[in-house]
Amino acid sequence: MMLCACDKTEREEAETPTTECIVGFTPIKDQGHSSLCWLSAMLATIESDRIAIGDSVNLSTDYLAYMHLAEQAEAYYISGGADKITMRGMAPHALSMIAEYGLTHYDAYHTDANMNVALRTLEKVVATDINTRVGIAKVRHDITGILDEAIRPLPQHVYLLGARYTPHEFARSICLPDDYIALTSYSHQPFGERITLDVPDNYSGERFLNIPIDSLQTIIDRTLRNGHAVCWEGDISEPGLSVATGYARLKNENDSVTQERRQHSFETFRTTDDHCMEIVGIARTADGRKYYICKNSYGTDNPFGGLMYMSENYLRMKTIAVVIKKI
Repeated sequence: MMLCACDKTEREEAETPTTECIVGFTPIKDQGHSSLCWLSAMLATIESDRIAIGDSVNLSTDYLAYMHLAEQAEAYYISGGADKITMRGMAPHALSMIAEYGLTHYDAYHTDANMNVALRTLEKVVATDINTRVGIAKVRHDITGILDEAIRPLPQHVYLLGARYTPHEFARSICLPDDYIALTSYSHQPFGERITLDVPDNYSGERFLNIPIDSLQTIIDRTLRNGHAVCWEGDISEPGLSVATGYARLKNENDSVTQERRQHSFETFRTTDDHCMEIVGIARTADGRKYYICKNSYGTDNPFGGLMYMSENYLRMKTIAVVIKKI
């Protein structure tokens, strides 16, 4: 009897793909209703890279979220309301923020604060400050007061294993921005050059090394097989991606994904910059289909405890960019 496509999908979902390689990773978190996946995925990648060298650290997304909102609110005032406050961003911007503001570990600064409430409060108060032209000093005072109340006051020091650090000292003990490189693959700009990626969330002007998709996939595979994670940024709007089932597939998995196909999907807005996850491994089904194991930031309520299995073709078609450790 011939097996139809839907039967094959059901069979694959009934059989968890066999893991070929997997890196160490920290517990899966839940970003809630915020748009901070780019912070979660980048920090998760750094955490896995520390595990790869025999260290273990759980980093605070909330600390960088506070800094990001403060940065955004001040820009909102300076622009006279033109630059709206947003929690969106791209993974390389997280590295820039670490260099500027430092880091804390999870236990030193963690809250259950609703970041969307903090954002809306900032918008309201800073809009009033714009109308009354109060000046930067007053705006900064207002921003700090709002975020201290909505989230919690920032720590001046971080304590770990009997040592005391400032957030900047702690960050330098964990990673340096130059430890990582951002990669993309789009042919409307030259390959082999660092380009500013043309997506709405790249408001900070992050630059990416542009390489062919075959080269990008080879680097992803080599990074994972060498024991390091990959911070993935891409499109999750496809109907074949289901958080509930834990799978991400294209509508037609049998068609090969070429550079030309992914470029067309990007240029016609069928591939959009929606979400970030950490890729932690590679797996295969019984019939040899390749999947990438992704650590998501939507909590643990799915068949794989918060992990997702992304097909090889989905990765080739829907990847916007990746950030990897230089090895």
